Amino acid sequence: MPNFCHFLEVSKNSIYFRSCELQNPLRRFLLLCCPMRRTFDPFRLLLVSIAGWLGQQQRDAIDYLREENRLLREQLGGKRLHLNDDQRRRLAAKAKLLGRRILRDVATIVTPETLLAWHRKLIADKYDGSQQRGPGRPRTRDGIEKLVVRMAIENRDWGYRRIQGALANLGHEVARGTIADILKEHGLEPAPERNRKTTWKEFLSRHWEVIVAADFFTVEVWTRSGLTRFSVLFLIDLSTRRVEIAGMATKADGIWMGQVARNLCDDGGGFLTGKRYLIHDRDPLFTTEFLGTLSGSGVKSVKLPPRSPNLNAHAERFVRTIKESCLDRMILFGEGSLRKAIHEFVAHYHGERNHQGLGNRLIIRDECHAGNSGAIRRHERLGGMLNYYYRQAA
Repeated sequence: MPNFCHFLEVSKNSIYFRSCELQNPLRRFLLLCCPMRRTFDPFRLLLVSIAGWLGQQQRDAIDYLREENRLLREQLGGKRLHLNDDQRRRLAAKAKLLGRRILRDVATIVTPETLLAWHRKLIADKYDGSQQRGPGRPRTRDGIEKLVVRMAIENRDWGYRRIQGALANLGHEVARGTIADILKEHGLEPAPERNRKTTWKEFLSRHWEVIVAADFFTVEVWTRSGLTRFSVLFLIDLSTRRVEIAGMATKADGIWMGQVARNLCDDGGGFLTGKRYLIHDRDPLFTTEFLGTLSGSGVKSVKLPPRSPNLNAHAERFVRTIKESCLDRMILFGEGSLRKAIHEFVAHYHGERNHQGLGNRLIIRDECHAGNSGAIRRHERLGGMLNYYYRQAA
């Protein structure tokens, strides 16, 4: 880097400063001893010589540091240096003092443009007032937002104003536009469109206590003639989750289904007594005679669309439960073995198995086992495959 020093030059009528590059001692001597000067000043000559020597020392030191930087860069093998914010700050502060022209000859780690950009960022951060700004309009509390969504779902004919009034009754002042934005964010349409659509879940919840679902499942049983497939028809009460095994047969037909229908609709305690809807799939075993018997007892058939097991989810879940927990873990020999296994599982299902859909409670609770004291006992079924733990009554 070129170094400059200033020395005093006296003319006849004025005193002024002049800058020159101090590299050649002979040139310095000639400048001092030029004809325009009246006297020769040895002190000035000594001062200029010392300054030139110091400048040469600085240039040598800078050349060494630049060469050292090159060697370090070669050791890195072209890898990019990752500097932290403090290192960038230190380099940027030093680079601002040198300027772009000198940096082009000196900088070896990063380009001059990068160094000066860091310096501009330091200045911008100094005057950045974003941390002192307020958050703006506060967001609606999560509790109120959930309440708005809940009211809109549970009351499909409630508009924005109606929901706003219901919130005011609970002590929440919410603007109409805020309610509209919340419903739009959760994908809920305005009241006129929302009221015209009824989901399957809403239909079930409105008629929960009068709906029964029916379905078949099959089991392979060893008999004298080899593996025989048994078809088992069951019904499940959606409100209580109670299950009724309507029948099982190797060759289910219309005559057998007609007798099953009469048993289910019997006034003396049939499972469909007091029910209004029976959900079932399009299995051909649900014959016209079977459905006609149900219709005569006031039970309406709700036939599901093709390939829609999710619309009969409770019945499908029972099939999975009985197979995974019982039937798939046994080798059954004869119809009697099958009936015994299903009977034991249904008893366990009603009185000894907790159901998450019912708040993790039992369908039928034995009050004798309701105490919190007494010794812990285990009641086992099917050789310990199904277990129930309870406290013995004192």
